[in-house]
Amino acid sequence: MKTPLLDLFLPRTCVVCGRPLLLQERQICIYCLSDLPLTYNWLRTRHPMADRFNAMISRDLPSDVFEPYAYAAALFRFSSQAGYRRIPYALKYGGDIPAGRYFAIILGRMLSEASHFRDVDAVIPVPLHWTRRWSRGYNQAEILAREVASVLGVSCRTGVLVRSRRTRTQTRKAVAEKKKNVSGAFSLRRPLPENVRHVLLIDDVFTTGATLNACYRTLRRSYPTIRISIATLAVVG
Repeated sequence: MKTPLLDLFLPRTCVVCGRPLLLQERQICIYCLSDLPLTYNWLRTRHPMADRFNAMISRDLPSDVFEPYAYAAALFRFSSQAGYRRIPYALKYGGDIPAGRYFAIILGRMLSEASHFRDVDAVIPVPLHWTRRWSRGYNQAEILAREVASVLGVSCRTGVLVRSRRTRTQTRKAVAEKKKNVSGAFSLRRPLPENVRHVLLIDDVFTTGATLNACYRTLRRSYPTIRISIATLAVVG
């Protein structure tokens, strides 16, 4: 009964198109939800997003070092020209935490359908520098990671990685600049439990993969044998 009354005074609207939501709709209207540009890449171990990320990993390794292929997934395709860009923007810049949680639950459910993600036993969000987290009030990657971990039935390890220096925004930077910007920006603060064998790194949007790669490398230095996968709400391209 509360929702219809609240809708009279504080109308809920679709995060994508702004249409007033019906009683049974949450965060996104049925029309935008039906057209959500899902990647379905979580169903495959190899696909363009994963290939791009693994190519970045490989470029940082000596030629004689073997690194297992990293699994990767994103819920939907991001385009700066499409209304769906408002989903990560609403969470990151608009403080719309309920929307972030809603789509993170969908991402978690999709990941749970894939056999190669079912053995994930720890979820780690990409950390924000403490000054940025303080000014924003939250870490958008942590919002997503907590919901994904809950759906997968595993722990969300928020204190494992720390952003040890504040980096400039990655927006509008070239690929090489993004990689340099986050190089050495992360460090290990707390150890993982000994029984962890498969870690899932979570961020909001995969653009070049530079930030996730920096986190990946930080974890790999201390944990040479665990599997490290990544997942994001959206992927560019």
